Amino acid sequence: MLKPIFRKLLFLLLPVLSSFSPPAKKVKNTKPNIIFILSDDHTNKAIGIYGNKLAKTPHIDRIAKEGALFNNFFVTNSICGPSRAALLTGKYSHVNGFISNDKKFNIDQFIFSRSLEDSGYQTAWIGKWHLETLPQDAFNYWTILPNQGHYFNPNFITQSNDTVTYKGYVTDIITDLSKDWIRNRDQDKPFLLMIGEKATHREWLRAVEDLGSYDDIDFPIPPSFYDNYHNRIAAAHQDMSISETMQLGFDLKVNVDYDSDWIYSRLDKEQRAAYRTYYGDYLSKEFNEKNLKGKALTEWKFQRYMRDYFATANALDRNIGKILDFLDENGLAENTIVIYGSDQGFYLGEHGWFDKRFIYEESLRTPFMIRYPGLIKPGTVIEQSLLNIDWAPTLLEMAGVSVPQEIQGKSFSGLLQNKMINWRDHVYYHYYEYPQPHRVMPHFGIRTSKYKLVRFYGDQNFWELYNLEQDPQELNNIYKQFENSKLVKKLKEDLKVSVLEYKDDLATQIIQK
Repeated sequence: MLKPIFRKLLFLLLPVLSSFSPPAKKVKNTKPNIIFILSDDHTNKAIGIYGNKLAKTPHIDRIAKEGALFNNFFVTNSICGPSRAALLTGKYSHVNGFISNDKKFNIDQFIFSRSLEDSGYQTAWIGKWHLETLPQDAFNYWTILPNQGHYFNPNFITQSNDTVTYKGYVTDIITDLSKDWIRNRDQDKPFLLMIGEKATHREWLRAVEDLGSYDDIDFPIPPSFYDNYHNRIAAAHQDMSISETMQLGFDLKVNVDYDSDWIYSRLDKEQRAAYRTYYGDYLSKEFNEKNLKGKALTEWKFQRYMRDYFATANALDRNIGKILDFLDENGLAENTIVIYGSDQGFYLGEHGWFDKRFIYEESLRTPFMIRYPGLIKPGTVIEQSLLNIDWAPTLLEMAGVSVPQEIQGKSFSGLLQNKMINWRDHVYYHYYEYPQPHRVMPHFGIRTSKYKLVRFYGDQNFWELYNLEQDPQELNNIYKQFENSKLVKKLKEDLKVSVLEYKDDLATQIIQK
């Protein structure tokens, strides 16, 4: 036992002795990094892993093969900005306030990236943002395309509110900026990187190296291409048809002036020359010689639309491959969650359309896949019905961060581990933007595994009902046949439950009328 004098001496020496002690051992970060690649208007029907044998998407397919593929992932409002707002907040459009692209997103509300930052994550958003505001303090770092952005030599807005112009193709530039941020981040922190892609948004400007790709392919015309919209008022009312709405010049690059047209104002001399040679000397000449009319013209437009759309997706897939390779080369793959998804689905000629918006399957359904080695078994397939409001709570839970009660989505992290979870048996949807730009009537409704019940409202008020098993193309509105049936009564009860659960006051008022 130490005598008092020695205890006193030891007490006095402790501060000095501690300064010579070995440094604390650095604790390795165990939280997963997260990379979320969000494309624009890229439908699952244009992805190989979902069954399209013409699509050249080996790198997107790789994410699903090495992780989980979701067959029934849906959006809550099929339009660009509102879908991003749902991702950021985990809430429906009527709750987060961003119901249509002409609104301004409230950046001061709950955003899941702030919760990750509070728990030690470094966060970034790079690329397309499209929310009519700036990310401000929602991310540690951001550099975004203004509005829709440009495909060639685009401007980016930086955190200092400077506008910087980068030379090159937008998909390549977004990848380079993303890799640079990963290299230069705080290496001691886990990170969240949101990569907002512009592709495959209209006007489908291909990278120069993809000019001519798919020209040797004749795309099959969808069975519903010549839909007559019988007994479907809203479908007949829209303005998004390939035959009438799609423009030869604006969309298909036929007989345009590459020196004066604003679409091509960003192209440099070499890029413009390549476009003029391909679309002017070759494509426009071919079109003028054919002198097409009627169905022949419509089907020619469809083929050109498909070739531009799929070729624009080539660069998207190619750059996803670059990101995956970068993770492998830098030892980051094992502890990084990699996600690929789109902001909604898109029409590739189904019902004769392009664009999105409707609750119908092609625009309601969005591609989604996630890879996380060690947690997700390669080749996992998820069949449950999920929503884009589920993204935020899932990422929070996978990062070990508590999910706020205000979030309306539901974490599906347990499904990734094949756990038995009580899951929703239907999904709720609400679309608002009318009449511009595509004259799609506002509507809300629910989708179950077998049925879809929809209420259109506004200028006209009516119901639609579809049996998805018997009528997967949704050509036959059977509401009047079953209006007074137990089936419709049950579906309306389920719809009312969803409307109340998600606090959709506008839908509540309409249902009660």
